[in-house]
Amino acid sequence: MFFGKKTHTQDFPIQRSEAEWRAALSPAAYKVLREHGTERAGTSPLNHEKRPGVFHCAGCDTPLFDAATKFESGTGWPSFTSPIPGNVGESEDNSFFMRRTEVHCAACGGHLGHVFPDGPEPTGLRYCMNGVSLHFKPE
Repeated sequence: MFFGKKTHTQDFPIQRSEAEWRAALSPAAYKVLREHGTERAGTSPLNHEKRPGVFHCAGCDTPLFDAATKFESGTGWPSFTSPIPGNVGESEDNSFFMRRTEVHCAACGGHLGHVFPDGPEPTGLRYCMNGVSLHFKPE
């Protein structure tokens, strides 16, 4: 089940037509990355990923989160304390009658999830990501 639909109006370094995105991504990844959907909690195999490595954007392969920053948030989505500097962007998301901070890939604009101020130290942040928007490369 997916919720929401929104598109970025900003230009990003990696540009593809909607047809190219659809051809490159699974239907679930397209729904999340390009239409700002949300995957159902607890469905991503990346929730259980514990090896050293890096989580990359499923849309363009940009490295986004070092596995050392991943933690178990209990939310059902892969969560991180901080991204790789410069590789994610943030914007205000006012969908569903609430104000949240959306997180997107700085290279392709793909929707990744949201960041919340209730994470553990050292940052106090919880980058709550859709697993389908990521792929993992072990060290």
